[in-house]
Amino acid sequence: MDSENLHVRMRKIQGQLAAIDRMIDEDVPCEDIIIQVNAVKSALQKVGHIIMEGHIQHCVREGIEHGDADKTIQEFTKALEQFSRI
Repeated sequence: MDSENLHVRMRKIQGQLAAIDRMIDEDVPCEDIIIQVNAVKSALQKVGHIIMEGHIQHCVREGIEHGDADKTIQEFTKALEQFSRI
């Protein structure tokens, strides 16, 4: 997993959240705030995709090739279920 890429994305999201907080204090129109909230939501989903891809490429592959395939699939199913709730 490209942790530096994830850290950069997370810092950007933190900046977006701070901007939303300021927008609320500055009485920015609700529609504009909602647009920014949606942008943060999309950015977090992308972070989740990157993490899930890394999980598949490393953990799931390793578990199937060198471990207990049934247990690995069960754990992956749980991770996928959690991810789908985002």
